[in-house]
Amino acid sequence: MTPEELSATIRACIEDAIEAGALDLEPSDIGDIRVERPRQRDHGDWSTNAAMQLAKAAHVSPRDFATTLASRLSNAVGIDSAEIAGPGFINIRLAADAAGELARGIVEFGDDFGRGESLTGTTVNIEFVSANPTGPIHLGGTRWAAVGDSLARLLEFHGADVVREYYFNDHGAQIDRFAASLLAVVTGEDPPEGGYGGAYIQDIANEVMVEAIAARDRDPLELPRDAALEFFRSRGVALMFEQIKRSLHDFGVDFDVYFHEDSLHHSGAVTKAVDQLKASGALYLHDGAWWLKSTDYGDDKDRVVIKSDGTPAYIAADLAYFKDKRHRGADLCIYLLGADHHGYIARLKAAASAFGDDAETVEVKIGQLVNLVKEGQPVRMSKRAGNVVTMEDLVDVVGVDAARYALTRSSADSAIDIDLDLLASHSNANPVFYVQYAHARSAGVARNAAEYGIKREDGFQPSLLTHETEAALLGILGEFPRVVTQAVSFREQHRVARYLEDVATAYHAWYDRTRVTPQGEEPVSDVHRTRLWLNDAAGQVLRNGLRLLGVGAPERM
Repeated sequence: MTPEELSATIRACIEDAIEAGALDLEPSDIGDIRVERPRQRDHGDWSTNAAMQLAKAAHVSPRDFATTLASRLSNAVGIDSAEIAGPGFINIRLAADAAGELARGIVEFGDDFGRGESLTGTTVNIEFVSANPTGPIHLGGTRWAAVGDSLARLLEFHGADVVREYYFNDHGAQIDRFAASLLAVVTGEDPPEGGYGGAYIQDIANEVMVEAIAARDRDPLELPRDAALEFFRSRGVALMFEQIKRSLHDFGVDFDVYFHEDSLHHSGAVTKAVDQLKASGALYLHDGAWWLKSTDYGDDKDRVVIKSDGTPAYIAADLAYFKDKRHRGADLCIYLLGADHHGYIARLKAAASAFGDDAETVEVKIGQLVNLVKEGQPVRMSKRAGNVVTMEDLVDVVGVDAARYALTRSSADSAIDIDLDLLASHSNANPVFYVQYAHARSAGVARNAAEYGIKREDGFQPSLLTHETEAALLGILGEFPRVVTQAVSFREQHRVARYLEDVATAYHAWYDRTRVTPQGEEPVSDVHRTRLWLNDAAGQVLRNGLRLLGVGAPERM
């Protein structure tokens, strides 16, 4: 019995009591019935506080309401007992066959088990990574790649039409310094102030020169300096961005849209957005500059949109970019930004409000820092980027699966330390190994069962799943849809990762204390076939959860 089915049963019992005159309540007063796991599993399979929620409306004490409800629940199909605890909680123990039936349901739902519809009909634009094309993706961007892609998978799992978007920052002083750094390497000059270093700059500069020679272009070093800088700017940025895209693809992350910031300026989108806000009165002129009345929309200060010299401030592109996203059909715009972007939360919501939009169409998540530790010491150096740890550095040491899992199993708004030695180890202390090993074990059990001729379709008697580890495993498997719903609602992918670790713990305990295959001369029976259903249900949940994190589910380890 799933949580949804149990909630429906509780509602039916309340409605039955109302109809019988045992409760003075209107059916419309019932609302949502919540069920959850008791803190102590020996108290039952599920608990509900429905009596405490509804007692006042029924003009009785919570305890009296619980007494009426518990008596009816005890007689309901699929429920073994319903006991009152404290001021009015009801602990519910399912009948063995009702609890075990979940195993078959999970297997039959397969890849769709846990899927929801809360976002059906909603188009979500989720922008993440968006690293400047001036160097390899650093560790912060790597975290956003893992988190952003996992959130996109979760949103899709709940019915959303998701657009993964990369905002390509190819406009401004950083790109100019990047071009100057490339030219300086080739000419043997000192890099510009605030320029870029590391082996990758030399690599990109060499590629630009090789391309120029192969294409029989004029030697860029013979061009006037401004023309040479523009040459290195266009070719160097393109090459750097191709490397970034390859790195992301190898990390399991691909985008639907690569949006160029420069296009907002060249297309006139920035000018149009600014003119619209001027006409609506959302901008005002002060000291020769145009300001957004962002304090009217909850920001801590008004923001300069057009500087006194007539050039657009960075927020001007933000305004045009939001407008463009909405024009392309986004119902919800989610931005995943770095730890130094806290001011953007109110700023982007103010941008939405300034266009007469609902501020809730904008969600901003701020990611915190990632620290790498090896042999107890912080890791700071990179082979390619000098003093920055890159995506490739992390993947080279621990692999894609371990890197993605480690970066998604913690809340994005908290700083994390990643122990490279632990992540590279094949031990139960390594969370990703622990979870993946549980899945590999389930696949191994299924293979062994096939060798014994044990087939699910030959028998299923859920009432045989009576071992305490089976009750515990079924209980945690039934939580998957609720965990996914919460992860979607709160945009917290780490809930899925931590849940999978609980599933792995319950599965390993079950594996250690029960057998799917017979021992000795023991004949194959329905208990073996039924346990195979449970084994495969656990494997399915682990597989579904790992897929939502973009992590592989190996069948052998």
